[in-house]
Amino acid sequence: MHSSSPEQDAASTHIQTASIVIYCMIVIAGTLGNALVIYVTGFKMKKTVDSVWFLNLAIADFLFTGFLIFSIISLSQSHQWPFGQFMCKLNSFLSLVNMFASVFILTAMSLDRCLSIWVVVWAHNKRTVCKAQLICVGIWVIAAVCSTPYATFRTVVEYNGQWSLHIFRFLMGFVIPFLVIFVSYVAIGIRAMRMSRTRRRRSRRIIFSIIFAFFICWLPFHVCNFIELKAVTNPKTLPIVRIVGSLTLSLAFLNSCLNPILYVFMCDEFMKKLRQSICFVLESALTLTMTHNNKTEDK
Repeated sequence: MHSSSPEQDAASTHIQTASIVIYCMIVIAGTLGNALVIYVTGFKMKKTVDSVWFLNLAIADFLFTGFLIFSIISLSQSHQWPFGQFMCKLNSFLSLVNMFASVFILTAMSLDRCLSIWVVVWAHNKRTVCKAQLICVGIWVIAAVCSTPYATFRTVVEYNGQWSLHIFRFLMGFVIPFLVIFVSYVAIGIRAMRMSRTRRRRSRRIIFSIIFAFFICWLPFHVCNFIELKAVTNPKTLPIVRIVGSLTLSLAFLNSCLNPILYVFMCDEFMKKLRQSICFVLESALTLTMTHNNKTEDK
């Protein structure tokens, strides 16, 4: 039986602690950022196709980062799952539903933007809020269907050699969406060549940031999953792979923190409504404080 050295144990403990800290930061940033987007797009912005995409993306990312709490608890107990088999399956299912939904909505958004730029007349006539809402409903249903096998086969004892499930998740959750997003934004970039130099430079930065963020956040996660399945029979490498897996998982969750910045906060209408909401809150707070002070002085 292989036993790890004290140096490896110490390194593992440090990385595990660092991962927990990173996870906690992602939970806070992801839930707060996406909650803000849900509030503004759901209650303050006028219903548009873009606001429908933003709202559904924020809901998926909010729930996705929220379920990271269970991973934090499991990681703090040396990858042991203390909640039983039912919660293991439920957590896997709901996390994957939100993961697939987030990725599919990003894909739909990229296609929508590409079509609205290249097929302007069609987009003007056919691009409606109702259709965007129906597409989002379809995305959530497809995400649930894609996640069902994981709820069926997942058990507390992991790493059953479920290669087919990992290949399916890799194709549906990364390869196909990435290709669609990449091609769509390259097409948008080509069309952006007609813009002024300043707008063209800004458009290129946004396009590069979106493609790079999706690629760098999700590819290591999927690759590490395959390595982890391969390493399950090798007790020497499995602890190291698990440590790396924790870090790649944090990258995947980080994408849900970046989405509000990359997609939503660059929207002028969103920022306008956000500023109005913040001003309203500040004005209300100041009015309340002044009223309270006046009452105190009168007494």
